[in-house]
Formats: sequence, C-alpha cells, structure tokens
Amino acid sequence: MRETRPGKLLAISDLHVHYEENRKIADGLRPGSDEDWLIVAGDVGEIVSEVERTLRTLRDRFAKVVWAPGNHELWTAPEDPVRLRGEERYRHLVEICRGLGVATPEDPYPVWEGEGGPVAVAPLFLLYDYSFRPDGTYTKEAALEQAERAGVICTDEFMLHPDPYPSREAWCRARVRWTEARLAELPDELPTVLVNHFPLVREPTRVLWHPEFALWCGTTATADWHVRFRARSVVYGHLHIPRTIRVDGVPHQEVSLGYPREWRRRTGRPGQLVQILPAAAPVAAAGTGLRA
Repeated sequence: MRETRPGKLLAISDLHVHYEENRKIADGLRPGSDEDWLIVAGDVGEIVSEVERTLRTLRDRFAKVVWAPGNHELWTAPEDPVRLRGEERYRHLVEICRGLGVATPEDPYPVWEGEGGPVAVAPLFLLYDYSFRPDGTYTKEAALEQAERAGVICTDEFMLHPDPYPSREAWCRARVRWTEARLAELPDELPTVLVNHFPLVREPTRVLWHPEFALWCGTTATADWHVRFRARSVVYGHLHIPRTIRVDGVPHQEVSLGYPREWRRRTGRPGQLVQILPAAAPVAAAGTGLRA
C-alpha cells in the first residue's frame, strides 16, 4: 500500500517498449503517492497497440498522465497493422489517449496544483525543421549532404511521413504557429512546464557524439519559449542523454530511458522517474559539456 503523502510531478520519456527489457521497466513504473502525475515525453513505442497498452497501464496507476508524441510514435512501421501516416496517425493516437484519459497536445493544458504549483503542464508537438545545422552549413540541403557524408541519417527520413504536408519542416512550421498561439492565450500570471519530445533550444545537442544528428532534434523557432512562456521547467527526451542544464535560469530536463545498450552503461537502476515539481536540487549550467 502506498504511503499517503503530497504528490509530485514526475517525468520519463523514450521508453521504447518494443525492447523486452524496456517493456519490463515500463511495466514496473509506479507512483510513490496516489497524487503523483506522470509526464511521458514521447517515444513510448513504434506500434500503436504497444503505445496504447503502455499508456493504459500508466494511466491506471498515476493520478494524471500527460503525453507528448515522439518521432517513433509517428513512424509507419512495416510491422504495425495500423497503416496511417502523418497527421492522420497523430490524430489517431490523440483519440486513443483521450479514450484513456491521457492529456495530449490537443487538449486544454492541465494545471498542476501540488507543491511548486499552480503551473500549466503543456504537452507540445512541434517536430523539427532542420534548422539545428552543423557549423558551416546554411541550408537544409547542405546540412543533409554533410550528415550523409558522416554516415548519419535519421530513420525518420524513411518512416515518418508528413502527409498531408509537403515536408516535415512544413508540418513543423504549422505546429509551431498553432502551439505558439495557444501558449500565448495562457494567463500572464500562470507559469508553465513545457513538455516536448525534442529540446526547445539548441544547447542540449552540443554534446551529441554525432553533431550532424542535431538536424532531427528541434527548431530554432522555439529558442526563447522557456522565457516567453514563463517555464518553471522544460521537459524533453529524444537525445537519450539524461541530464539537466539551465538555460536563462530555467532547468531543461532530459528524462529519457533510451535503448538497453545505452542504459546498461549508466550507473544506477534504469527507469527512475525524474522529479519535475517540487523542484529538486540545483543543476549544471548550459555549455558545460557534461555527458550522462
């Protein structure tokens, strides 16, 4: 029986439950209090049924689950019987989440009223637009050419379809415009926790082993959102480099589990939930080059 105590706002991402070891970790995630909320910042899995099963399990355990999609949920994987692509696939996942009672980027932002609140917990779906380019490249084409020469290419190029948009960056631009307008409607006195699968700023990508991969990691259009929209914290995943940095005084918390080959190299028990609120210990400054 869980101890009765104040709730916490917790987070994890990149569960990748297609891996059996990761699925066991996801199945073992539990709150410490009946009042705990859980943020799931994308890449639960690649198969719709796996995503639904995992989110259903978590929703049954936590007081509230908030989901933002990752790139893997948007893949149309050959082994998935759900053949929807692009916007239709995303909307299908949103409807599944709504049926489960899981908050999505299409819903009113839930307000955390526990310790550290009130704050609007805002799940975002923004994608990327190839603007995190390698040094010395100034166009998407030149950046992709350099990445190809380095042997770096994201599977999204083959499995994440932007339909009905003409490109992933066009889809990204549409999502940025729509989301920016929604965030601007929040009351000026209400802080936020911004949740996106991809980092909102370029700084976290500076420690990538392959810097060319930053092309598939976000957009420069959101570089000031943590300031403009009064973020108490920015929560993201995707990089599989769990750590926290501060940018303009705001903690940016990468909360991913990652692939088994990655988390096996780390110390500690894999799949630990990251506490977002109440705020935990001080964190490292951006630009330190720390690697988890």
